[in-house]
Amino acid sequence: MRRGVLIFLLINVVVIGFLLHSVWTLLTLLVVDGSQDAILAAELPSPKAGKSSNRPDIIPKIIHQTYANDSIPEVWKGAQKSCKELHKDFEYKFWTDKKARDFIYTEYPWFLDTFDSYPYNIQRADVIRYFILAHYGGIYIDLDDGCNRRLDPMLGYPAWVRRTVPTGISNDVMGAVPNHPFFTRTIHELAKYNRNWILPYITVMASTGPLFLSVMWRHYTNSKPPLGEEVKIMFPPESYGHTWSFFTHHKGDSWHQADVQFIFWMGRNWIFLTILGFALAFVLYFVVYSFYLRPSRQAAHKKSSSPRRKFFFWGKSSRGDYERLENRHEV
Repeated sequence: MRRGVLIFLLINVVVIGFLLHSVWTLLTLLVVDGSQDAILAAELPSPKAGKSSNRPDIIPKIIHQTYANDSIPEVWKGAQKSCKELHKDFEYKFWTDKKARDFIYTEYPWFLDTFDSYPYNIQRADVIRYFILAHYGGIYIDLDDGCNRRLDPMLGYPAWVRRTVPTGISNDVMGAVPNHPFFTRTIHELAKYNRNWILPYITVMASTGPLFLSVMWRHYTNSKPPLGEEVKIMFPPESYGHTWSFFTHHKGDSWHQADVQFIFWMGRNWIFLTILGFALAFVLYFVVYSFYLRPSRQAAHKKSSSPRRKFFFWGKSSRGDYERLENRHEV
């Protein structure tokens, strides 16, 4: 094999290997759905039956919610009220931006610089929910999620999150015991993922949001946590849309910016974009081949070729006619 071709192939293998290593966890989210840790409908009592008697309460009876300040938008007040009224025996903790920063300053000062460095407020709203669950335990609920039934059955699991479609988990409703290793690990990984991905939506999702949490979940499940430290998964039927579901969903996405429409367009047209990506890869390969491999191969071939010398002689054919014959010999 020509040296130039070999170098080209090795470079391609290294680049492809690096890219696969960088996105491998994201690729696994396409096939790993968390069904092995699913909270099955058969485990849960009916809404009228109250809590299950099979599992003792281990998650504290605390509901956490967050907003920038105390002036909650009218569109979410009904959802907030439904959770508070269904859980009057729960402690209710409401975290404004100021309370959140004071909490980080007091309890986790090592993270304060990272907390203040986030360019978007939603990133601080994301991370505070991980810290308060790691510290206090309880159940975190986004303001745009209302409560459809009491959450007592969910108090028997050490930690749980909600499954999203088509991939990964969400951070809009979560529960955990204090100091659960999943959330402890998550808060210590946040600084490493504090990067700017140019587009605000991607930056938020990958640094603090559901995509970040999904990656943390895959890393955690790959570590094979022991029984009692697993993270259970609430699937869509138990989340929304049915009489037995725990939550109702209201209009949200208040942090979305203009780039979100482009991201959603990519999601709707992923087949076209995949085909386009392969087509561009082939075009790039052809260009590299045309300007690098083919000239180098031609030069190598020309260098290795020896000069040819022509010999002529006159000979007589069987017909008696004289004709000129050419005989070529390699020197």
